[in-house]
Amino acid sequence: MLGEYRISGRRASEIAASVERGVGSGDLVPGHVLPPMRELAARLEVNPNTVAAAYRTLRERGVIETAGRRGSRVRPRPASTSRGSLRIEAPPGVRDLGEGNPDPALLPELGPALAAAAAVHAQSSGLYGEAPVVPEFAAYARTAMDADGVPEGPVAVASGALDAIERVLAAHLRPGDAVAVEDPGWGSVLDLVPALGLHAVPVGVDDDGPLVADVERVLRAGARALVVTDRAQNPTGASVSAARARELKAVLARHPGVLLIEDDHGHAIVDLPLHPLAGTTDHWAFVRSAAKAYGPDLRVAVLTGDTVTVDRVTGRQRLGPGWVSRLLQRAVLHLWTSDAVDTAAVARSYGERRDALVHALAERGVTAHGRSGMNVWVPVSDETGAIARLLHAGWAVAPGARFRVGTPQAVRLTVSPLAAADIGPLADAVAAAAGPARPVTYG
Repeated sequence: MLGEYRISGRRASEIAASVERGVGSGDLVPGHVLPPMRELAARLEVNPNTVAAAYRTLRERGVIETAGRRGSRVRPRPASTSRGSLRIEAPPGVRDLGEGNPDPALLPELGPALAAAAAVHAQSSGLYGEAPVVPEFAAYARTAMDADGVPEGPVAVASGALDAIERVLAAHLRPGDAVAVEDPGWGSVLDLVPALGLHAVPVGVDDDGPLVADVERVLRAGARALVVTDRAQNPTGASVSAARARELKAVLARHPGVLLIEDDHGHAIVDLPLHPLAGTTDHWAFVRSAAKAYGPDLRVAVLTGDTVTVDRVTGRQRLGPGWVSRLLQRAVLHLWTSDAVDTAAVARSYGERRDALVHALAERGVTAHGRSGMNVWVPVSDETGAIARLLHAGWAVAPGARFRVGTPQAVRLTVSPLAAADIGPLADAVAAAAGPARPVTYG
């Protein structure tokens, strides 16, 4: 039970603070059962409604969870070590294929775009009270999404894709809610969900996107949200095909209360068409980041969705940062309108390197996945051993553990640092390191 720790307080806020102090000090460890509300109310000589309000506050903050007749208990703490820390440092002389960065040679010069934004700023200084989204930025982004079949919706701006995803999840969900996530999937999302007090439920992925049967299963089991990567999925390179989109939309139509979040971070670096799922459910969000094509340090992502979702996101944003820098919005707008990036050439460059590596590995009997984007996913029999052998051979790769929940072991290779002459030696090293082939898929 509660041991020596005694909950105190007369008001709901005081009772909640007392429990939080106990959790913070370690006197109330994860899993400890709190007293029933009426019992604690009698002990503190307060109305049971006061204790009920305190417990509700604690649930909303993710401190406790309630499981029906089993009562309320202290929630497990979110992992304090992010998956991103599971990285392999490349010592001198070792080629680093693990960071997941775009090829700097394919990124545009930012000087002209920043100068153009500064020139506009000089004419009309950005001050408090102005619209948070530059109208021309919103119009251009909305036109591009219209062309890709994204349903109509207002436009907001976030500080990158992960910021947008976090804001949308927080706008609709409460601690303890289940979120369906891709497995393997983006490690930052796999970290974010439990950090928000939410419960991550994995769904498998193949080259065409999330597996339909898995999505149906988790939604029937009560998942409140689904996060999908449309193209250039990290780490597998999956891209949602037209056929898969139709199947997924049919499933989502049977669950209109589910929050759908789509991440199109591969925009402008892939040549595969977009097949959006948005608009199938009552609440949805579509996120498009500038990071991979225009530069990670820009920290600009476009967000659209149903009116309620976007209104909640922007309303909460006003209470925090207020807005994403309008200077950065104008800089990105200049990059878009000046065709600073030859998107076809960028897609072709990544595609040639990715396809060459997948083909070379296939010739050596190694299965690899990489339908789009800049990453190749290679299942291995022993992840730790494969990483060590590749390091010895001069290649640092990303551990699959950064991206996996329950799927088999693998490593991720980012092709952006590769030249044509690297493909053969790298494929030889991976083939030697991968170990005996295993008859499994990553979905």
